[in-house]
Amino acid sequence: MRYEFRADLQLVSQLLVDMAEAVRAAMRQATTALLTADRTAAETVAAGDVEIDGLYRDVEERVCDLLARQAPVASDLRAMITALHVAADLERMGDLAEHVAKTALRRHPSPAVPAELRPVFTDMAAIADRLAGKIGKVLASPDATIAGELDGDDDAMDDLHKSLFTVLLGDDWPYGVETAIDATLLGRFYERFADHAVNVGEHVVYLITGETA
Repeated sequence: MRYEFRADLQLVSQLLVDMAEAVRAAMRQATTALLTADRTAAETVAAGDVEIDGLYRDVEERVCDLLARQAPVASDLRAMITALHVAADLERMGDLAEHVAKTALRRHPSPAVPAELRPVFTDMAAIADRLAGKIGKVLASPDATIAGELDGDDDAMDDLHKSLFTVLLGDDWPYGVETAIDATLLGRFYERFADHAVNVGEHVVYLITGETA
């Protein structure tokens, strides 16, 4: 029975790793769609979000089944709670990638981001990708040190988010209200993506240490 429980727990962990990889790929594709007006990339993200949602439901169902059948305590219960929280954050990150892709689709065939803002969004996307990569790593092999690094990456994302507003609120902004609104929302999508990544890191630290941030 104990062996079966460990095997089931390992399967849940693998599903979370699969979710993290899918979320990372989704934001990469969404950024490509955003910066190059690539319709195919945007549509790929929408299709991929269905997969991410399916993985989320699978994690929920398996964890609930384990809780009902095994009544875990101590570190095993902590692992179950962590899995539910991590899956929820990853599912939301997938939604945010889809929001980026939908913005690109709405503006297609024109780019959703003017040339002046592309460097900022390129940098935001690079940080988002780094965060998602670290998430996959700490979920595959829990490491409190790497999980703790996510906060620093999020600080860099926050700085870029602030610099975006400096441009949008400048007196010489030439692109009108609609483009400014799109850029504001896009900045928020990347910023929230990073916030959820930090949440995952905090959940992993809790799994390892039993202490909340």
